[in-house]
Amino acid sequence: MSGVAGGEAYDVTEAGAGTQSGAGGGPGERTGVPAGALGVDGLALKPALEAVLMVVDEPATEEHLARVLQRPRRAVALALRELSDDYTRQGRGFDLRLVAGGWRFYSRAEYADAVESFVLDGQQARLTQAALETLAVVAYRQPVSRSRVSAVRGVNCDGVMRTLLQRGLVEEAGTEPETGAILYRTTNYFLERMGLRGLDELPELAPFLPEADAVEGDSPEGIPSFDVDDSGDSQTDH
Repeated sequence: MSGVAGGEAYDVTEAGAGTQSGAGGGPGERTGVPAGALGVDGLALKPALEAVLMVVDEPATEEHLARVLQRPRRAVALALRELSDDYTRQGRGFDLRLVAGGWRFYSRAEYADAVESFVLDGQQARLTQAALETLAVVAYRQPVSRSRVSAVRGVNCDGVMRTLLQRGLVEEAGTEPETGAILYRTTNYFLERMGLRGLDELPELAPFLPEADAVEGDSPEGIPSFDVDDSGDSQTDH
């Protein structure tokens, strides 16, 4: 399919991007066409994807991007992967990744120290050990109630769970049929922060667990510990 833009002929590819005849440009370049003269489906696909992904606040799915840009999903998926490969090959400070079912720009891991220095500016905003332990229990046992998380950790985790809820790492997931207790699960934001596409990418726990004999030798069976947690949560924290 061919058309005319700004007095010059171009061919339209499957993705909807054009190559001007005699302009010496690659696919998608439309020199001479006034800004705004083309519809969304007439814009060069890769720059359009970059522009949209610069403003998203959560990973954008291929279906959503294809609908917004009025292109076939296959063309969008191919362009996204090519962009990601281009950024890696060029050694850019940012990366385009498929995380939690969608695409989003991320700072490249090699420059984490620079980003951390700018964002934190000397202030630490890391999760406490108690929060990390609680988050791990929720991730592997979800959906799970607070009481069950507390039973696994041996201390009351109400305060820590509130922190995780406020940070958007966990969310409510209905109630337990037997007790009516609120159940919790991890969020898509948790997947984003962990760099995971889905929960099936969580590492196996078995390699990190001690042998049964070692556990039985260290702690008598059936006697849970309810010591106060040094990281801020205790059995009296409600």
